[in-house]
Amino acid sequence: MNQDLIISGFSDEISSDFDTQLEVVSKLGMHYISLRGVDGKNIGEFTVDEIQESVLPRLQRSGIGVSSIGSPIGKVFINDEDSFAKQKNMLDRLCQISNLLNCNYIRIFSFYIPKGEDADNYRDEVISKLKEYAAIAEKYDVILLHENEKDIYGDIARRCHEILKEVASPAFKGIFDFANFVQCGEDTQECYDLLKDEIVYIHIKDAVTTDSQNVVCGTGEGKIPELLAQFIRSGYKGFLTLEPHLVLFDSLKDLELEEAADVIKDNKGLDGAGGYKLQYESLLQILKKIESEEK
Repeated sequence: MNQDLIISGFSDEISSDFDTQLEVVSKLGMHYISLRGVDGKNIGEFTVDEIQESVLPRLQRSGIGVSSIGSPIGKVFINDEDSFAKQKNMLDRLCQISNLLNCNYIRIFSFYIPKGEDADNYRDEVISKLKEYAAIAEKYDVILLHENEKDIYGDIARRCHEILKEVASPAFKGIFDFANFVQCGEDTQECYDLLKDEIVYIHIKDAVTTDSQNVVCGTGEGKIPELLAQFIRSGYKGFLTLEPHLVLFDSLKDLELEEAADVIKDNKGLDGAGGYKLQYESLLQILKKIESEEK
């Protein structure tokens, strides 16, 4: 495999039990995870001391590094000032945790917009709040990664591009999530063309528009094989992070505004470890094919 690419993944999709997560990831031969749910608790709820005492030693024993912190930062309504204030404190703590774990990246979002309202009306407020987040990250030399998530301001490529350009901070960059763009009715090739210069992190997740279901990578409408080839040709180096969403898992209830079961109707007969392994092996196949075509 291309030495410039490192496969990571949201290991809480395997199991809520952290030891099980590390065991499955190690068996697959992976050396990184994205840290989101640990023993059934969201990463945003941990203190620095708890990470130091109960999470870091287990990572070190397993020889597993952390590619990114899968935080819930920015998953609050844009007009909820109390939650925003709390999240700034949480972000400061997560930056300290990132430094402790030797991790450069924290995944964030760009706020829910009140139902039925035009997201574009909130543009200035979104940018101003994201700048406050970026200022916190800059102090710790951490990079915030904006995920194009459905139902938030930056759900479509045009708005992702706006905030990345306007926040204009070395501590604020983009994630490319294929499935989320598909679920927002976007053409992922057009998204790539617009955003490629700001993308420093990739989520491996695919979907189909018929019923917005997540599917195994490379089998949906995300154009993952074609776009990964373009990313690699243009010199992309770094993480490809598995986020299969193929089975219902504990952390999903924190992630979706809608009923999670609507996005994952059929568990495909898999458990968390099975879904994760399937996604990992599918990605390896895609990368192998890209490599053989490049030769």
